[in-house]
Amino acid sequence: MKLSPDETIFWEYGFITINLTIVTTWAVMVLLVVAALLITRKLKTGIQISRWQCFFEMLVVGINDQIEEIGLKNPKEYIGFIGTLFLFIVISNVLIILPWYEPPTGSLSTTTALAICVFLAVPYFGIAKTGVLGYLKTYIQPTFIMLPFNLISDITRTLALAVRLFGNMMSGGLIIAILLSITPFLFPIVMKVLGLLTGVVQAYIFAILATVYIAAAVEEGRKKKKQKTSINNKKN
Repeated sequence: MKLSPDETIFWEYGFITINLTIVTTWAVMVLLVVAALLITRKLKTGIQISRWQCFFEMLVVGINDQIEEIGLKNPKEYIGFIGTLFLFIVISNVLIILPWYEPPTGSLSTTTALAICVFLAVPYFGIAKTGVLGYLKTYIQPTFIMLPFNLISDITRTLALAVRLFGNMMSGGLIIAILLSITPFLFPIVMKVLGLLTGVVQAYIFAILATVYIAAAVEEGRKKKKQKTSINNKKN
């Protein structure tokens, strides 16, 4: 019984290894790019639009609303990153309906890479809104003693993001494999349906947590900038 798609190796030479995780990751990326090109090449602005355009407009509006509800004022600035994260994870997870398929999110290397993207995106958006000094000052708030704790917090939440998604997807695949060996007809179908639901929920949780971390960095820097502006105005 395999615990991770990393264990299925197609080609290996030295330290270079092509395993199932890499193959499925690239397959999902190609699928997303091709679908985006096909869907966006005939977009219309009138009332008469295709069902696909209507569906994806609803999806974009829904993601924008979620980002705004969490506290990011201009969701269009963040939907490129957060929307891509959500779509990649959810497509990776729902493709489990294919019999040969194992989701790349069942590999710790994939979930760690996604978590590192969030780890880098937090300071990127924080600095873009408040500047380098404004963002770095948030690490010594309310006092400089908090610096190591704030750094540890950034690292631990990144690890938690990676392990949470990996653990849920890996355990789901493991349960399906066990039930398949016990009752090969009924339970696998039920577990596939539950796996689809779990995959969508996990993609949603990952995207929401990423948004919360980015919103916290942007909002904290914005508060400090506002306080500084207020103090300067009082002095003048």
